[in-house]
Amino acid sequence: MQTTTIRTAPSCADDREPGILKVEEARRRILDAVTPLKGEERLALRSALGRVLARDVISPIDVPGHDNSAMDGYALAGAQLPESGFLDLRVRATVAAGDRFEGSCKNGECIRIMTGAPMPAGTDTVVMQERTMELSDGRIRIGTGHRRGENVRRAGEDIAAGAVVLEAGRWLAPADLGILASLGVAEVSVRRRVRVAFFSTGDELRGVGEPLAEGEVYDSNRYSLYGMLRRLGAEIQDMGVVRDDPVALRTAFAEAGELADVVITSGGVSVGAADYTKAVLEELGEMAFWKIAMKPGRPLAFGRLGNAHFFGLPGNPVAVMVTFYQFVLPALHWMASGREWRPLIVEAIAAEPLRKRRGRYEFLRGVIEPGDDGILSVRSVGRQGSGILTSMSRGNCFILLDEEQGDVAAGDRVRVQPFAALTHCQG
Repeated sequence: MQTTTIRTAPSCADDREPGILKVEEARRRILDAVTPLKGEERLALRSALGRVLARDVISPIDVPGHDNSAMDGYALAGAQLPESGFLDLRVRATVAAGDRFEGSCKNGECIRIMTGAPMPAGTDTVVMQERTMELSDGRIRIGTGHRRGENVRRAGEDIAAGAVVLEAGRWLAPADLGILASLGVAEVSVRRRVRVAFFSTGDELRGVGEPLAEGEVYDSNRYSLYGMLRRLGAEIQDMGVVRDDPVALRTAFAEAGELADVVITSGGVSVGAADYTKAVLEELGEMAFWKIAMKPGRPLAFGRLGNAHFFGLPGNPVAVMVTFYQFVLPALHWMASGREWRPLIVEAIAAEPLRKRRGRYEFLRGVIEPGDDGILSVRSVGRQGSGILTSMSRGNCFILLDEEQGDVAAGDRVRVQPFAALTHCQG
């Protein structure tokens, strides 16, 4: 039987499409279009976790503030250490953390010292207590194998007074809060959050808890977007579901453009008869591009809506998450911090063959894991349809197959982007 194929326009089923943007070019255009935000606020230290430093933090003190013992043991002058045989020393005093020995330790003497206690005058070495012998007359005995200066933490060896400890643009992590506390810093200046308004489009969408009629589905995209935005520390405005109606879309776009730095929609950017997002955006703002040579996520729109940047994500739930992580996240990171997003990418061995047609960049959902030999391998989660959201839940990485990549054989090396590196912003 002879078949006849009708093709009136390029589609997402095509391997290559003339004029369509490649992934890296689309990402570059987006980053060239967005700029870091201005504005800052002062926050108490505990409230600053996950926020972006607005100014360099310069240390007002040395950390540690004095030479101190790194071990429980005995402080002494290192010049006394024996090269052979034994050395017996009189224990003159005991110094605990928070105390200070006011005298000076002389030859033939040592000071019993606890971890963190200041080094007494006349000492520069600590012999740990496990390498000493207590004698019956109150002295201790040490042998050979020690070196001068051992087990001593020097003043300022972690942080020197006047040094830049944390640079502007850094996302504050738990360790950073500890560092700031060690400096006695109670408040920090942070950049304001990126304000993001988002909504879904579609007459078929219903909210969680509502009954479903035939042909209707629950709106999962807003919940995925909320979770991704929340982890990135954005200031969020969820505008709900907007009907596939030009008047409703104009109203929603106008409101969102006034509220936010970034407006994100899901659905309505394809070529269906009820996909009005592209047309309304071109009427109220400007469209930079709306198709990318990738799978999933080909119909992604980017442009401006008043003073806000606009991302029109596809409607399929996997495509929403893929395009958010690959395009929206780098833009939000740059806007919030002024630093380029550099996600972790590692190499792994393909544990199975992977089918891939050249022409599009594909983001397969996979599972990466180390073998008994410690070498990373990766396998597909299985079905890769853009509507199969469970592939994002079961997987822990994207398998990155660029536009020129063809089929992958088992044993080939592939690039992998772990999900764990996409769920928080980087310092």
